[in-house]
Amino acid sequence: MDINKRRLRAGIVGGGTGAFIGSVHRIASELDGQSLVVAGAMSSDAEKARKSAEAWHLDRSYDSFEKMAQAEAARGDGIDFVIIATPNHMHFPVAKAFLEKGIHVVCDKPMTFTLKEAEDLVAMVEAKKTIFAVTYNYTGYPAVRQAREMVKRGEIGDIRRVMVEYLQDWLMEPLEKTGQKQAAWRVDPERAGISCCVGDIGTHCENLLAFITGLKVESVCADFSTFVAGRRLEDDATVLLRMEKGARGSLTCSQVSCGEGNNLNIRIYGTKAGLEWHQEEPNTLTVKPAGKAWENWYRGARYMGEEAKALTRTPLGHPEGYLEAFAALYKMVATDIRRVKSGEAPLGGYPTVRDGLRGIQFVVKTVESSKKGASWVDMPRG
Repeated sequence: MDINKRRLRAGIVGGGTGAFIGSVHRIASELDGQSLVVAGAMSSDAEKARKSAEAWHLDRSYDSFEKMAQAEAARGDGIDFVIIATPNHMHFPVAKAFLEKGIHVVCDKPMTFTLKEAEDLVAMVEAKKTIFAVTYNYTGYPAVRQAREMVKRGEIGDIRRVMVEYLQDWLMEPLEKTGQKQAAWRVDPERAGISCCVGDIGTHCENLLAFITGLKVESVCADFSTFVAGRRLEDDATVLLRMEKGARGSLTCSQVSCGEGNNLNIRIYGTKAGLEWHQEEPNTLTVKPAGKAWENWYRGARYMGEEAKALTRTPLGHPEGYLEAFAALYKMVATDIRRVKSGEAPLGGYPTVRDGLRGIQFVVKTVESSKKGASWVDMPRG
């Protein structure tokens, strides 16, 4: 059947029973009726993979991602794209297996375990002309799109300062010692990589900053802390930023900040106005014009720009949140998969493999800076 006359078929690797993010991906991918998850290799444990697939009523279950990639590529009704919802150390081998079969990829962040893997993925994706999206999902909020549009139009003026924070408290105790799965792999260097807090949530900060402002970070000065005794990776970090065009910034991420849930917020200050957005109150964008009263701009209002309107599902006063923002990325990805399979150029608008690479570069350079005693370290150019 013509791909434009049916729902896309999705597969998922990881995200089995007990994994929060797997269900988020499934709901988000299916929310707009563009895709349906039909196959999965949902755990490295064969029995858990089978039971997880049964719980989701999937048509096909596999006990390894390798078998899944090979079998789905050979089917006439095989998956159009795969969702990667595994711990970090498995992102690259899974992505590689499906890309080699010409299957498009939606990957959780951080994109890879190492910088070399990220560079290899960029080369592979660009050579094969496949769609590769990284789920920096906070870019899917209409208010975030409005902020970016205002920056692009020059309404903020020249950006001087950006302050971005991501504060949580869920790792303030040694939760990993209790057998809690989500904590255990994030603080394990063999599965998470060289960073816990920056890799897990600090990369969201860097991506959100770059997405809204259009400015790249040129150098970093990072101070990592590990407050929970015996933990092998950092659970808190503060980073000073030097950005393009002389802008300066600060980035704070913490998973041991008592009382915080998922407090991601960003403040941007230009020569004409400031902007402020809080993820826990995502439908409001605060605009601070020079010499005038502050204004609250609301998702769904008629005065919002076209980018914000395109990602708005419900009328003003009907809140949209985390799942809808996640789904916005899947909606754009589905559009591009259809376009590519029909011989058209992709439209983009979502974080790509290049954004994933920059996220890994940011992790590597902040780790390097912290190890050097919070010295300034340059980010890669280009």
